[in-house]
Amino acid sequence: MTQTYRLLLVEDEPLILMDLEFAAGDRDCTVHCASTCARALAILEETNEEIDVAVLDVSLGRGETCFPIADALRRRGIPFILHSGDLDRHDELIRTLDAPLIAKPASAEKVIGAAIACVAGNETNEVRLAAE
Repeated sequence: MTQTYRLLLVEDEPLILMDLEFAAGDRDCTVHCASTCARALAILEETNEEIDVAVLDVSLGRGETCFPIADALRRRGIPFILHSGDLDRHDELIRTLDAPLIAKPASAEKVIGAAIACVAGNETNEVRLAAE
């Protein structure tokens, strides 16, 4: 029997979000999707901490970043990975989050596999491999 994980996906690009959602569904994950900080934080409150792991896009448009979401996840003890194409603009800030990073473009399957590895106890090897 496979474990079902509950994922929070935060991405402002609709096609990337949809691709991640489908890849997570293919792995029998329960998925909560958000494209803004406000929606992601509301999901965290609504789900009463029933999120196992999150995938966060760093830049969410209109000058918004995932940093408030990352802080909320840390306070709840929920692991997360970063999925970003803005390494030139946010490299130093991303390092302060001390989370696994998968640079865009990357396959949705690779990103979801890395997220599941974070929560399934295989973080060190699988996440590093996915990030390469």
